[in-house]
Amino acid sequence: MDLASLIGILGAIGMIMWAMLSGGGLGTFIDTPSVLIVFGGTFFAVMYTTPLATFLGSFGVMGKAFLPPIKKQEDLIERMVELAGIARKDGMMALEGQEVPDKFFSKGMQMLVDGADETKLTAQLTQEIKAMKMRHEANQNVVKAWIDIAPAMGMIGTLVGLVLMLGNMADPKAIGPAMAVALLTTLYGAFIANVLFSPMLTKLEGYTTYETIYREMVVAGLRNIARGESPRNIQDQLVSNLPPKLQAKLEEAV
Repeated sequence: MDLASLIGILGAIGMIMWAMLSGGGLGTFIDTPSVLIVFGGTFFAVMYTTPLATFLGSFGVMGKAFLPPIKKQEDLIERMVELAGIARKDGMMALEGQEVPDKFFSKGMQMLVDGADETKLTAQLTQEIKAMKMRHEANQNVVKAWIDIAPAMGMIGTLVGLVLMLGNMADPKAIGPAMAVALLTTLYGAFIANVLFSPMLTKLEGYTTYETIYREMVVAGLRNIARGESPRNIQDQLVSNLPPKLQAKLEEAV
């Protein structure tokens, strides 16, 4: 669990609820028509923007905003260097059955064992990275739709409330509920976009960047093993992706 995500969202919601409670209680800020317009309307409008399978699958992807990547780049480099030493000493067939951190790495290594050359290896693994980024982008577009549509639904609700208010100016009792719809829908739309989904999108995009760099490191390492590069040269190339402290740590370990 990513504590920054968990604490961040709970803290943001907590501060808003605290302010509401201080101002007279949560009941004042709950309005059924406003909920229907913004939450219900946004839900179905977002569904309209994408295939149903992608829309439903996006809810599982949203949960990943709270789950940091478990793949460590420094562990990848250490294992890549070990495998490079094995391949250089005993040949590519010696890589058969060696443990690796993830399926993408395993697939690339199996290609080496099966005799794939550098060009074929690079082309296939690069295509897989491209396909991964497209999948991530499709799910992130659903999150973007929540961010874009929720405030628009809030504006629609505001206009509905104003129409109701202006249509019942002769009845003072009707002005209050109509004004509540007008204001609360804007509040709900801003809450959905800026508290729930905008930070989530930033987190997911960051994880996609991390996964892309990780996989590109796998491709670079395997490509160099196919060329017969020395373990030291492979490490020197891969550590450039790490922060300076981790670079120093790995270099000291050699």
